[in-house]
Amino acid sequence: MNTSILNKIKGRVCNTKACLLSWFDRNRERLRRSLRYVPVLLVYIFFFPLLLAIPPVLGSLFIPAVKLQPMQEGDEATAKRIKQLEKEIASREKRIEKLTPGNAYLVVNTTENRFALYKNRELVREGMCSTGSMVVLEAEGDKSWFFRTPRGDYKVQGKIEKPVWRRPDWAFIEEGLPVPSGDHPSRYEKGVLGDYALTLGDGYMIHGTLYQRFIGLPVTHGCIRMLDDDLELVFKTLPVGAKVFIY
Repeated sequence: MNTSILNKIKGRVCNTKACLLSWFDRNRERLRRSLRYVPVLLVYIFFFPLLLAIPPVLGSLFIPAVKLQPMQEGDEATAKRIKQLEKEIASREKRIEKLTPGNAYLVVNTTENRFALYKNRELVREGMCSTGSMVVLEAEGDKSWFFRTPRGDYKVQGKIEKPVWRRPDWAFIEEGLPVPSGDHPSRYEKGVLGDYALTLGDGYMIHGTLYQRFIGLPVTHGCIRMLDDDLELVFKTLPVGAKVFIY
């Protein structure tokens, strides 16, 4: 019985050996091509770490180390100037804080046609508005009008609900119409200034407009136009005497 088992094992070993030899014969050329990459793989395994270590060593040999120098007289003067500027900035910040109103006020940027509403030194609302078109209208003779929103510090002088616009002379000249007398009914128009208006003096106002789509563009004759919701909030937030900063 032991002899039969040994014969079976020998038969299987012979078959396995024959299969291996057959496989090597079939794949001899493929194995030969694969062996070409063995040297490259060995170089990568053994020499690549060495290549990574060489640059730091060469850098330490050829690049001198940077040594921190003690502060020179010029550096001391610079440090002194920096401290002086910091004091000036702090002083100006305190001055700005004193000049900033503690109650409600409005800031208008005529360059970007934007406004910012503040109350108790906190931003309440910001958004788009429209300011002067910077257009010059010339009439017969020496008359001309420059449609520019004035810059500076102003105060709310009055607040009007359902304002009525009294058309000035330029409004008729702009449309090519004859200028009527000062109290002619054609000078008065309702509904064109929105629901609210805040007067700033010299005929300038903060008011609404029928042309909401033009808000954000410099299209006015000098007044400041706002969207309905923004105007209502500004009207209800700013009391008479509140500051309006226009720049």
